[in-house]
Amino acid sequence: MQLPDESIEYDYKRLVAPPPEPWTPLAELQAKNFLSPERLEPMRTLLNAVRGQVAAERELQNPPAKLLPLQPGFIDLPQKMLDQLRRKGDASELGKINRISARLRENCDRVVVLGIGGSYLGARALFDALCHTYHNELPPKMRMGKPRLYFEGNNFDNDSLQDLLELLENTCVEPDLPAERWGIVVASKSGGTLETAAAYRAVRAEAAKYYGPKSPLLRQMIVPVTGPKGKLRDLARAEGHTDDDILTVPDDVGGRFSVFTAAGLLPAAIVGLDIRAILLGAAAMTKRFLEEPFDRNPVLQFAAVNHLMNEEYHKSTRVLGVWTKKLESVGQWYDQLLAESLGKTGRGPTPLTTVLSRDLHSRGQQLQDGARDKVVNNLFVRTNRHPPIMVGMSDRNEDDLNGISRKGYPDLLQAAFQGTSQGYLETARPSADLVLPVLTEHTIGQLLQMLMLATVVEGRLANINPYGQPGVEVYKKNMMAVLKATPNLPKGEVRDQAKGV
Repeated sequence: MQLPDESIEYDYKRLVAPPPEPWTPLAELQAKNFLSPERLEPMRTLLNAVRGQVAAERELQNPPAKLLPLQPGFIDLPQKMLDQLRRKGDASELGKINRISARLRENCDRVVVLGIGGSYLGARALFDALCHTYHNELPPKMRMGKPRLYFEGNNFDNDSLQDLLELLENTCVEPDLPAERWGIVVASKSGGTLETAAAYRAVRAEAAKYYGPKSPLLRQMIVPVTGPKGKLRDLARAEGHTDDDILTVPDDVGGRFSVFTAAGLLPAAIVGLDIRAILLGAAAMTKRFLEEPFDRNPVLQFAAVNHLMNEEYHKSTRVLGVWTKKLESVGQWYDQLLAESLGKTGRGPTPLTTVLSRDLHSRGQQLQDGARDKVVNNLFVRTNRHPPIMVGMSDRNEDDLNGISRKGYPDLLQAAFQGTSQGYLETARPSADLVLPVLTEHTIGQLLQMLMLATVVEGRLANINPYGQPGVEVYKKNMMAVLKATPNLPKGEVRDQAKGV
């Protein structure tokens, strides 16, 4: 269990209506838009019941049809992986991830991660949050030999993929030199997602051209991450990979809940992150969820407050305001988690990530003065990694900053945070704070597990199945029908068709 000062906390007191007072316009607005303290009390019994339901779902062998699909494997996965590591060591799944990541670290300087949705966003969130902001631009010595990481296979963006292929072609010219080798991690649970499958075909063809189609390096530089069965596993075996070379996303873990499988952990391990600490943080959050009362349980607090804001106070736009650029990808990961889990049968909140203070100069006007359909959850890191950059004194003071010359960037950010929060309070705009004491592997593990658990709890509160994504399958079905109905064109005619000729 983590020490108290390592725990993340959820503070929602600013969106709870104050005690009744003589009528004022602000008091009336707060009564309409802030959470009534009396409304939270009866929620505690319901939350305990839902927590019991979510906990029990982990043990169901033959769940009833009304619960299907059911994929609660993510809940116990962090602790199971840690326990397996202790029992089996290098033969465990975590040992296998460590072994394969070490192989790529030692043998190449660049790794292309192909995936979309849950097979991509979790890995990107960990990379952006915990690595140097400009990791890929650092020289090898400052990266301590860790490979550069590139993310593709998440779109049908022709020019973006071509730019990556050109980068590889022009910077990697001698495959016998580890410093000029590059590898591929292709992650797709089903193997049938077209964005990733098409990108893998293109990128693998480039790798075969670079290493040679018969070179043993080709297979060593490619790592498939997929489900126990499916198209990608079949393809990997056909390409010569054994099951010992293929990493597995368990059947009972859905794609958007897969950040603590190899889909998220392998890229993290490749760039040297402490994946054991990530799992320890996630396991600690699961323990808090299962054992702690409401007053010390950020999972139950976050789920209850945001459920009530959406269902009873009509705050259908849920803003995650991240107060550091390093957590923007966490916001994008949460966008998918929330939208795919709860956006069903004409219901569910709409997620929106903003980076603050950057977006105070765009969405700030809307959040402060726009439609009253939003609740803001600030994601704030209390302690910086680096010493403060000071404003400093200058001989020229036309910018009028000498008066705050002894302030540092953390002071500026804190002032912006406090000023924004006060502005919301003064106009009855509900906001709450999800606070990380510091940004580390342990705290990011807590955060991601907390948001996944809270999303499942919120789904059960709203009688929405948080698992499965039937709406996503519609575009896939229609897209394949269009592709199969359209004849292939000779290569020279493709450009003309795109222009409408």
